This record gives sequence, C-alpha cells and structure tokens, in this order.
Amino acid sequence: MPTEIRAEMVAQVHSVLVEPGHPVTAGDTLMLLESMKMEIPVLAEADGTVMEVHVAAGDVVYEGDALVTLHGGTSP
Repeated sequence: MPTEIRAEMVAQVHSVLVEPGHPVTAGDTLMLLESMKMEIPVLAEADGTVMEVHVAAGDVVYEGDALVTLHGGTSP
C-alpha cells in the first residue's frame, strides 16, 4: 500500500538522497530540508521501496506537500 511522506513545514529541499526503486528501511534519511538555517532530515516511517520522488534539490515546499511516495515491503 502506498504511503506519502509530506512536508511538516515550509522549507527548501537541500538534497534528495533516494530515487525511485530505492529500497529503504524505517529511519533511513530520504532527503534533507533546510528551514531557518537548520537542516531537517526527512526519514522513512517504515520499510519499503521508493515509488516516486515529488521534489528536487532547490525546490521550496509547503506544509502538507508530498515529498516521497513509498510502497510497503521491499518491492513494489
């Protein structure tokens, strides 16, 4: 079942560390956001596979914006 990871605040995407097809484990860092000169890691909430990355480095995201879609388990 797909799970969307969403932004919790307004921030700029500093770097994206995964791409579609990438397997992740709960707690893995998917990307880094920057807000108020602080880097904020975005973590995988569960094991799965990255289905889609909705943002790129340099993008500005707003609270509630989709960042990454994961598919549960280790294969889509």
